[in-house]
Amino acid sequence: MSRYKQLATRFIQDIEAGKLNPGDRMLSLRQFARQHSVSISTAVSCYAELESQGWLIARPQSGFFITRHTHRTLPPDWQPFSSQPITPTVSRQRTLSPCGPLGTSRLQLDSQTQRALERSLRRAIKRAAEQITFYPEPQGESALRIALAEHFTLSGFPLSEHELVITHGCMDAVSHALQICTRPGDTVAVSSPCYNGLLDLLAQLSLRVLEIPSLPDGIDLDQFEAKLQQHEVQAGLFCTTHMNPQGITLSNVQKQRLAQLANQYQVPVIEDDVYFELPHASQASLPACYHDDGGYMLWCGSVSKTLSPSYRLGWCRPGRFFPAYNRRALGVPTLIQYALADFIASGAYATHLKRARQQLNQHKISYQNYLSQHLPSDSRMTQPDGGLVLWIQIPGLNTEALGQAAEQAGLDIRIGPWFTESDRYRDCLRINIGFALDEYIKQELQQLINLIEYHIE
Repeated sequence: MSRYKQLATRFIQDIEAGKLNPGDRMLSLRQFARQHSVSISTAVSCYAELESQGWLIARPQSGFFITRHTHRTLPPDWQPFSSQPITPTVSRQRTLSPCGPLGTSRLQLDSQTQRALERSLRRAIKRAAEQITFYPEPQGESALRIALAEHFTLSGFPLSEHELVITHGCMDAVSHALQICTRPGDTVAVSSPCYNGLLDLLAQLSLRVLEIPSLPDGIDLDQFEAKLQQHEVQAGLFCTTHMNPQGITLSNVQKQRLAQLANQYQVPVIEDDVYFELPHASQASLPACYHDDGGYMLWCGSVSKTLSPSYRLGWCRPGRFFPAYNRRALGVPTLIQYALADFIASGAYATHLKRARQQLNQHKISYQNYLSQHLPSDSRMTQPDGGLVLWIQIPGLNTEALGQAAEQAGLDIRIGPWFTESDRYRDCLRINIGFALDEYIKQELQQLINLIEYHIE
């Protein structure tokens, strides 16, 4: 075991033994390093490990503090299965309007970020004055592509602005990728459970679905490779980091293997990476396409989850499919591109992400504490290290009936059957944790818990 993990384990033992208490302030990183005769980098890794597990919370300008740790529930039970291609259904759900805080996966913006966005928008209005009578650049404004490329490069994922195409959000990016890589009737492999919006998109494009089982550390790539060997799939479509809805992040080994499989079998794999910049504590992990040597992976992302869905702005790095992908591009409104470019280049985006990650870590702990205290004792819940959702499994729960009752009550949730084309996940549901657990959210959760108790068979 590495030194920083040894130190983290020791601190957890001290907290559980009552030697350290919730609310206690930890030593500064420099003091910690001196006390334990380790490097600053080891101290940072130790605190990051404790923070990722929910034992610490970082408060800007104040330091690290011990948090009241959640009573850990067991993770959901990921059952193995062998999948066969199936034609997906269209419009499996009807979303409440307006969407509630527990339903749609979205982030609550704080006032600092909102003010910074307003400043960037005002500057963008001035900058775009000369472009107001022109159509947008089809590939995307160079200012935004440069800002994104520099931002991701600083995060350890080197990119050139020439590799990116700006899109109307991540779903638009994925839709274009599917249309240039597949034909109606083709089969696309997805993880199971799979984000319901992707299943709806596959249905709209007349594509078939082959669900690949989830594992505690990712997805069953052995089964995916077997399907590739049998020529049963023409493309893959996977969320690889903080997957929606299961919250799992593929290990680095799995990400490398996914890229290797795409290139070995020359099958396009579309990577929906809309959550990868939302780890709850540590540095964002690298996308699977970082390991793509042959260009068979199409990397899609957006600011819909990290910033705001109302911007409808995303991107794709299409790899070897760039010429065909770029020919489909029609351009995205210039003003919003300039505003986001300014927001990134000014450093406001990086500052916002750092703050959002800390807030999400605390949100996760608060939601898990509340739910573990109020849900049935045999409930299971994910322990995600990033993203915006919790996946909850409650044995005996009839989520079909729960969903109907919730809709009648005006409560916005997402039930398990929406995330599959099979009969699985009928005792599961997903909730958003992007909002602080205030009194209004507690009322929503209590209403949900009351409905859950009524619909357990």
